[in-house]
Amino acid sequence: MDREAYRNCCSLVKIPRQSYEQFWSSHFVDYIDKDLTYSKFFRKYLLPNHPCMFSRRFTEDWKCRKQWVTEEGKPNFQKLLQEFDETPVPVANCNAKEYNANPKQVMPFKEFIHYWKEYIQNGHSSPKGCLYLKDWHMSRDFPEHNVYTTPVFFSSDWLNEYWDTLEVDDYRFVYMGPKGSWTPFHADVFRSYSWSANICGRKKWLLYPPGQEEFLRDTHGNLPYDVTSSDLQDKGLFPHSEEACQPLEIIQEAGEIIFVPSGWHHQVYNLEDTISINHNWLNGCNIDIMWQFLQNELSSVQKEIDEWRNTMDSWHQHCQVIMKACSGIDYGEFASFLKIIADNRMAFLSACSTGDSSDYPRHLSETLTTLGPYHAAFDLQRVAHIIECLLCNEDFKRLDHSTLTLQPETMLQQIRDTIQSTRGQHLLYQE
Repeated sequence: MDREAYRNCCSLVKIPRQSYEQFWSSHFVDYIDKDLTYSKFFRKYLLPNHPCMFSRRFTEDWKCRKQWVTEEGKPNFQKLLQEFDETPVPVANCNAKEYNANPKQVMPFKEFIHYWKEYIQNGHSSPKGCLYLKDWHMSRDFPEHNVYTTPVFFSSDWLNEYWDTLEVDDYRFVYMGPKGSWTPFHADVFRSYSWSANICGRKKWLLYPPGQEEFLRDTHGNLPYDVTSSDLQDKGLFPHSEEACQPLEIIQEAGEIIFVPSGWHHQVYNLEDTISINHNWLNGCNIDIMWQFLQNELSSVQKEIDEWRNTMDSWHQHCQVIMKACSGIDYGEFASFLKIIADNRMAFLSACSTGDSSDYPRHLSETLTTLGPYHAAFDLQRVAHIIECLLCNEDFKRLDHSTLTLQPETMLQQIRDTIQSTRGQHLLYQE
């Protein structure tokens, strides 16, 4: 991040996102084929939360685009089998519906490839249905492969930084699916950003700007499973569907990378036999959206079990437990998440002034150095803002703070001291 980008956002409390009206009638997103600075991407797409597409030149050096793909541009089944063979992988059935998603099973990779080859030979059909290998943590299972590199534009990634620190999980995935496989209507985990690169094949994306999904709810408040279904024309079932804008329809070619912003609900189709790499990620530009999502999730849980509020001493604690079971995180873990992000940046800024980088994880060194001290300072200011929100939140106040790794008031003071010290040492220019 350069000085100008930092100056433009360092005093922000609420991220000023522009209206999404330009996308209500548009059928285009920006297509990036030339060199783009990180700071320009930050200003034009991350902060305003707008989608864009990167051309294939941004993936042309990836090993997987050479090793996993035949000269004809098709999946290289032979090479893939050599690499992954008996590896267990998650596979969804696109022809079956379980709640608002597709049920999954785990099978050996070679069994899925055998199915896929038969599916193609049978004219893209099978009595087993349309199977889709998705949400496979390939880079976690095979860390030595290094078949792709995360573009710098998506490298400020708090979500995977947190999980990498815990060495428990990650949000980096490989998808492999035949022509006709698809993903139902949804928004991404924690309302994170996502980026998705086609290694081979083509996808069709239907994207709705944030807020438009509210018009698509049925009379029970549920979102549709398939946003193209004729059921949405039934006003008795979906009374406001006609008020929604038309989706932004994007065709993604082989090698291209799409940036999907926070809270943009979408539905995705594989138009050909396709392999893609997808990351979910969060940072200082959308952490406020995640925080709002968590508040909404907790509120939904509280409404659902409100009738037991006065009969349980630990009702609020149970709400947190249910929330974590449903969404994958509770307020306590969210606080831990913020602490790790802040600690890493305070250690980085300290290292910038002392030259000692031993206090933060080595795997972060390259990323934080590339993004620079201005970005670390911006990140700290965003963490501080969310901590201030936590301190004002009644549900957060009810937590047992003695069990939290984050002590909010202490962390706030540490962040302020770090930024002040960094400015005093001229790592950041005084504003």
